Amino acid sequence: MRQTEVSRNTLETQITVSLNLDGSGAAKLASGVPFLDHMLDQIARHGLIDLTVEAKGDLHIDAHHTVEDVGITLGQAFAKAVGDKKGLRRYGHSYVPLDEALSRVVVDLSGRPGLEFNVDFTRAMIGSFDVDLTREFFQGFVNHAGVTLHIDNLRGKNAHHQCETVFKAFGRALRAACEVDERAAGAMPSTKGTL
Repeated sequence: MRQTEVSRNTLETQITVSLNLDGSGAAKLASGVPFLDHMLDQIARHGLIDLTVEAKGDLHIDAHHTVEDVGITLGQAFAKAVGDKKGLRRYGHSYVPLDEALSRVVVDLSGRPGLEFNVDFTRAMIGSFDVDLTREFFQGFVNHAGVTLHIDNLRGKNAHHQCETVFKAFGRALRAACEVDERAAGAMPSTKGTL
C-alpha cells in the first residue's frame, strides 16, 4: 500500500499530512489558508490521491510559513509513499486548460530536487492569497519529494485560473508518473539502477 502519514512540527507551524497514492481523490483539508485548501483539493481529485492535511501556523504574521511547510510536509509524505520507485513510469506530464488559461506540468521522479517555475501571474493577490506563495509551495515540495518539476503557465488572464490550471496539471502529472508500468515488470526506471 502506497500510503503514509508525516508530521512536521516547528515553532512556526504544526502540520500533519496523510496520503494514499492509490486513492480515489478524497480530500480532508484544513490548512487554515482557504485558497491553499482549494488548490490541494485539485491535486487530490486530479491525481486520484486521498489526501488529508491538518495545519496550524503563524497566520497572524502571514501565510508564508504555512504554505511553504505544507509543501515540505507533502513532499516528505510523497517520498515515503512512492518508495523505491521500481516498476513506476517515473515521468508524467499534463496540459490543463481553464477557460483562457493553459498550463503544462512535467514531473520526473528523479531523486533530484529541481524546480523550473514559469508563471507570470496577472495580479499579485487572489483574494487574500499572495501568488508568490505558489512557488514557495512547489519549492518546498520538490526539495523534500526529490523530484524534478517543470511548471509553465502558457497563457492566462485570470490569476485564479492560472493557478488552478497549475495545480490540476500537477495532480495529473503526478498520477501519471506514479502509475505502475506493467511492461517494466518491477524494474528500476533508470539506467543507473537507482533513483
